Amino acid sequence: MSSIEFRGVEKRYTTDTITIAQANLVIEPGEFCVFVGPSGCGKSTLLRMIAGLEDITSGEMYIDGQRVNDMPPAKRGVAMVFQSYALYPHMTVRENMAFGLRVLGSKKADIDAKVDEAAHILQLTHLMDRLPKALSGGQRQRVAIGRAIVKHPKVFLFDEPLSNLDAALRVQTRLEIANLHQRVNSASMVYVTHDQVEAMTLADKIVLLRAGDDVAKKGSIAQVGSPLTLYHRPASLFVAEFIGSPKMNVLPATLIQAQDTQARLHVCGHHFSAGVDARRVATGTPVTVGVRPEDMLLSEQAGDNVIEGQVEHIEKLGESSMIYFRVPAHTELLTLKVEGTATQRKGDPLRVACPADAIHVFDAEGDACHRTVQLPA
Repeated sequence: MSSIEFRGVEKRYTTDTITIAQANLVIEPGEFCVFVGPSGCGKSTLLRMIAGLEDITSGEMYIDGQRVNDMPPAKRGVAMVFQSYALYPHMTVRENMAFGLRVLGSKKADIDAKVDEAAHILQLTHLMDRLPKALSGGQRQRVAIGRAIVKHPKVFLFDEPLSNLDAALRVQTRLEIANLHQRVNSASMVYVTHDQVEAMTLADKIVLLRAGDDVAKKGSIAQVGSPLTLYHRPASLFVAEFIGSPKMNVLPATLIQAQDTQARLHVCGHHFSAGVDARRVATGTPVTVGVRPEDMLLSEQAGDNVIEGQVEHIEKLGESSMIYFRVPAHTELLTLKVEGTATQRKGDPLRVACPADAIHVFDAEGDACHRTVQLPA
């Protein structure tokens, strides 16, 4: 098993443009780590730095405790699976999977054994004599993964490997990659995606990267943690809005009172309680309140922690319905997730309760106040 460590890593393509800033990160041996973030945040750049395909402008990177800044890609013990399958069209599945080992001069018996082992893991045994044109998209992606497996690398690198697949194949191949991690858990896996569902379902650890002007000031890494940590305890408003689908509802608010376990707020003309410690924020300060659509509840009564609005649109998804509604003096639509049997119609009045234990509070800089409620691990 191999660890990967970034120490103050930065990447600049020009002196005026910083792509990666202040990247400090440890990926533990055998861990499945997912890099996720908005377009242009540098997640593929970080991956290519691990592979040795991008130079590091400053800082240091270690694989298995060895500094690799100047080490060529072939000696790093990594194998990469790209977004494009990059299979040789004139070679069979077996020949594609064996090609890298043949180039390295491995013995035929060793090549055959490793290829057969990888084919068994990926359920490709019955396809070994086919050409890529005779395979489905999912099968081609599995061949590309198999080509990486046969090298028995210290680290697997996946660069958006499911982007070219349709929805059904994405789910199937995602499960296969998760199973692969269980079978070859001697190697660390680093996976790049823009899809937060892939990140949440695959990762032991998520590294959420930010983009834009905040990179130079705050660094590229917005938060590192388990999927549920980022979901239940986002470190900032950016993390809270990025993780979760549909995205978190946010509302402007004013802090009225702060205690060690609870805060009182004024939200869109209503009094709210929130299970957070907001004592570091001055009373009377503008803050932002966040609550996830699945945590909101329909209410028949007005009162504290209840907001009133009007239905603008409903999406019926079968097992659930999304109700988009508008509250007075707030320009953005809010989203409520309810059971699929919702009977509301456009124009109907709506009362929505926001339980205190489900509310997030962010200060004027977008940093989260600590939630004091007991949450899933």
